[in-house]
Amino acid sequence: MRLFSQIKKGYSSKAAIKDIFSGIVVALVSIPISMGYSQIAGLPSIYGLYGSLLPILVYGLLTTSRQFVVGVDAMPAVMVGGMLAQLGIMAETKEAMRLVPVISLLTALWFFAFYVLKAGRIVKYISTPVMGGFISGVGLTIIMMQVPKLFGGTPGTGEIIVLLQHIWNQRENFHLLSLCLGAGTVVIILVCKKLIPKVPMTIIMLVIGGLLQVIFKLDRYGVKLMAPVESGLPKLIIPDIKAAGDNFLELIMLSLGIAGVIMAQTLLASGNYAKKYHVPMDNNAELLAYGAMNVAAGVTGCCPINGSVSRSGIADSQGTKSQLMSVSAALTMVLVLFIGTPLIKYLPVPILTGIVITALIGILEFDLAKRLWKSVRNEWFIFMIALLAVLLFGTINGVIIGVVLSFWEVAIRAVNPPTALMGRIPGHGNFHSLKRNSTAKPIKNTVIYRFGGNLFFANIDLFCREIEEALKEDTKQIVVDARGIGNIDITAAERLVMFHKELKNRGIKFYLTEHDGSLNDQLKKLGAESLIEEGAVRHTITLALKDAGLEKPYTLEENTEMEKEKKETFFNDSVEEKALAAEREWLHGKADGSKS
Repeated sequence: MRLFSQIKKGYSSKAAIKDIFSGIVVALVSIPISMGYSQIAGLPSIYGLYGSLLPILVYGLLTTSRQFVVGVDAMPAVMVGGMLAQLGIMAETKEAMRLVPVISLLTALWFFAFYVLKAGRIVKYISTPVMGGFISGVGLTIIMMQVPKLFGGTPGTGEIIVLLQHIWNQRENFHLLSLCLGAGTVVIILVCKKLIPKVPMTIIMLVIGGLLQVIFKLDRYGVKLMAPVESGLPKLIIPDIKAAGDNFLELIMLSLGIAGVIMAQTLLASGNYAKKYHVPMDNNAELLAYGAMNVAAGVTGCCPINGSVSRSGIADSQGTKSQLMSVSAALTMVLVLFIGTPLIKYLPVPILTGIVITALIGILEFDLAKRLWKSVRNEWFIFMIALLAVLLFGTINGVIIGVVLSFWEVAIRAVNPPTALMGRIPGHGNFHSLKRNSTAKPIKNTVIYRFGGNLFFANIDLFCREIEEALKEDTKQIVVDARGIGNIDITAAERLVMFHKELKNRGIKFYLTEHDGSLNDQLKKLGAESLIEEGAVRHTITLALKDAGLEKPYTLEENTEMEKEKKETFFNDSVEEKALAAEREWLHGKADGSKS
């Protein structure tokens, strides 16, 4: 039990009291959030409270993180709810209640597999645009499913077109008072989140909803209320794999996607707390804890459990020092289940639906989309493709398309690495990008070309083409700054040998420089040792230029008086001012906005 190691050294009674109080606060805040997310996942709201008991306790005992909180959370809930919708399974039915625990168990099995494979590194392959687009698509889908409940209708299932049709068909059940309660809840929570973000408006709105029912008997006016639930602890079950039926493969893929999302979000977020407080955290041990907590979720009938950034922030603000906080939260939930469940039947459905929708709005990544549109347009398109894939084709297809997009994005970056033509800034050492520095000048009769990625079959043509385009009639030598080339495949190696021969026949010298020695070993293994034997591979750019007959100070182009580099000045600035000007352009690009 890792908890005991957290409370051994330097752990005071004062810290214990803080952690216990923090757990109580976390449990109370979790009530409306967990109930809402449970409904999103297609389960009765009481399962949100069940998911805030045993899974949290198991995680608290096994995790190496001291502050992080887990529970029923948005991302797994919306993925499960989206899957049920895609399969045409109505929420809160017996079929849904049989299937969801199976998904939790399969998710746990993926985590155990990740633990064995030490797969925590996988998170780096899921790009932010893909993750943001995918989650936003799922979030929008679930919002559309919930919309009819705001005005007295029933939730829908399916993709966006089907959901829009369902909303239109539900106009017959339109109830104005329900809409006022639901929409009013959304507006109040969103406004208060801006004005008074520290006030727990979800709890306040639940209390207000209960009071409105007690005072005004809203159900008499047609407002739907939550169904009454039994008091007491959840009954333990063994998830029935047979419930998956013909959909087993789809559930395998879904659970893999859920495990990937949980791993990406929770490892990254909990790692931030570990860094913040300079405490150790074992990523692989965390995967084991994630698996165990989702087994606990499965046997209590709940949807997969995820790390909660919002609740972790609350715990951190309370000064949490250990996972005694999670134990306290679980015990608090036991009291709630025995004492507080009779109050659930007083909660108006539109108000809880409004709480759910505001929580879903919080996970939409449109701020990210806005930033991508302004800065990296191609990543904005990746974001939108991932979003539309989920909206139009469903959660499972969205997972598949999202994974493909992630690897496609990696491939695109590899095929189009950063490149630049290099030169010298008069009066300065080193070599600088000609596009990035307006005062940089190319060396006479020389092309210095920087290639910022591995060289392989898909980008060797780009490599050769850009060098060809940079050649002039008087070019006598080409020097490649290859420090960004860590690997080369056989196609690129063979093409490099051919390119060298072509240039040699035209009287142009070719040099590969600045790379790690391991690249030379690869050239030898791939049959490109002729480059080394013929002197086309040199350690530095300076040595290559010397081999070509060029010595410092180099003669630069665009200098009618042909003065040597050491005699040149620019802007009559001091050396320090020149350096600062060069640094500004390196940081921000030229005044005209061009960048390399």
